[in-house]
Amino acid sequence: MSIRPIDAIFVHPKQRFYVVYYRGELWRLPRMKIDDVSWQNRQRYKGDGSELYLSRHQTISDPILAKKLHTLDLPAALHGRNLSRFESWWETHGFDWLKEQVIADQLPLTASQTTEQTKAIDNQTASPSNYPPSEANENDHISQKDDERVSTLTAQKDIFAEMLSNLTTEVLHQPL
Repeated sequence: MSIRPIDAIFVHPKQRFYVVYYRGELWRLPRMKIDDVSWQNRQRYKGDGSELYLSRHQTISDPILAKKLHTLDLPAALHGRNLSRFESWWETHGFDWLKEQVIADQLPLTASQTTEQTKAIDNQTASPSNYPPSEANENDHISQKDDERVSTLTAQKDIFAEMLSNLTTEVLHQPL
C-alpha cells in the first residue's frame, strides 16, 4: 500500500542537508537552505532513510516555494523521528489527525500561513498622500483587527480545503 501524499522536511544531521518528502518521494536539497532556488536544483535522494530525521521547523519562508510545498505543522511528538517511523505514523494516523485538526478549527498549515501573512501585508492600503494616515479611534482599530483575523482564517480554510481536495484526488486516482 502506498503512502498518502504529504510534504515534509527532513534533515540529514551528519552530512548537513535537507531532504524534502514530496508526495511520497525524497528529494535532496543542495544546501541547508529551503528556498525556490534550492528546490529547482534538487536531486532524488538515494541514501539511507534511517539517517533522515523529521525537522521541527516545517515552515517555509520563501513565498514561491510555499505555494509548491504544502507542509503541515505536525505534532511535536513526531519531530526528530526517522523516516520509517514518520511514514508508519502518517499511514495509520495521518488523515484522522488532519480531520481532528479541521474539526477543532486548528488548521495545521505552516507554509500556507506564511503565504497568507505575506499576502495580508501586501494587500494593506497605503496612504494616497505623503502625509501619515490620520489617527483612528480605538474602536476602529479593534474592528480592523477582527476583520483581518476573519479574512485570514477564511483564506486559510480555503487553502486547506484546496490542499485536502488535491490530496484526496491524488489518493483516489493513484494506479494500484
